[in-house]
Amino acid sequence: MKIQTIGIIGAGQMGSGIAQVCAVAGLNVIMHDRDEAAVQRGMASISSILERAVGKGKMSSPERDAVLLRIAGTTDLAALTPAEFILEAATENLAVKEAILKAIDALAGPDTIIATNTSSISITKLAAAMSRPHQFIGMHFFNPVPLMALVEVIHGIQTNVETIALTEQLARQTGKTPITVKNAPGFVVNRILLPMINEAVFVLQEGMASAADIDEGMKLGANHPIGPLALADLIGLDTCLAVMDVFYRDFNDPKYRPAPLLKEMVDAGYLGRKTKRGFFQY
Repeated sequence: MKIQTIGIIGAGQMGSGIAQVCAVAGLNVIMHDRDEAAVQRGMASISSILERAVGKGKMSSPERDAVLLRIAGTTDLAALTPAEFILEAATENLAVKEAILKAIDALAGPDTIIATNTSSISITKLAAAMSRPHQFIGMHFFNPVPLMALVEVIHGIQTNVETIALTEQLARQTGKTPITVKNAPGFVVNRILLPMINEAVFVLQEGMASAADIDEGMKLGANHPIGPLALADLIGLDTCLAVMDVFYRDFNDPKYRPAPLLKEMVDAGYLGRKTKRGFFQY
C-alpha cells in the first residue's frame, strides 16, 4: 500500500509540524482539531514557517502555495476517513488519546493504519483499546518537527510486521530517519534524555549553579548543542513532567522521581517557550 493521504489529529505545535513536513513531501494532509480557532492557528503557523523559508530562498512562492493547497483543515473527525494513515498528535494524556483513538477506529477504513505521536505512553496499552491492534503503532516525531531528522517507530506486542514496514516507509517519505524500537516507557530517546533534564532541574533546585551556567556547562563540557534547561523549555515543562510521571509509575523506581521544582514550575503555569516563561524568559 502506498500512502498518499495522511490524517492528523491535533493542530498544535506537533500536529501542525507533522502536517507541514508531510505536505512538503507531497502527501495530501487532512489536519483536524476540536475547534475552528485551533485549526486556523495551526494553518497560520505552517504558513508563517513556509513564508520564512521563501524569504530565505529555501522555497519558491509557487512551491509554498502548492504545499498549503495540500493541507485541508477540519473540525469534522469523519473528514479523515479517506486517509490511508491517521496519526493522533493530541496532548500527552492517556484518557484523551484513548478517546480519540477509539473514535478514529470506528470510522477509519479497514486497511487504515492508526498511529499515535506519543513520547511516553504505552503503545501496547493504547492498542488494546482498539479493534485493530495489529494496525496500530507509535510514530514519535521530535520537536521542532521540520528540523529534527529522527522518528521513533514504536511497535506494541500486537503490531504486525506490515504496519511497521509501512510506518518506516512513511517516515522516509517525509525525509526523516526512522529507528524501530520495542514498546517501553519513554522508548529510546526520552528514556535517556528526560532523566538527564530532570537531574538538571534537581541541580538548579539545590542551588548548585544558575540555569544559565548549568546549560553553559553542558554545552561546553558535553558538546550538547542546547543546554538541558533550555531544551526543557523548548519541549514544554508540562510534557517533561508528564513523561517523568510515566517513568516513575511504570518503572516503580525512585530514580525517576520528578524534581519538585519541575512540578512547581508547571503548577505556576511556567511551561517554557509556549508560555514565554520557563527556566528562561522568552
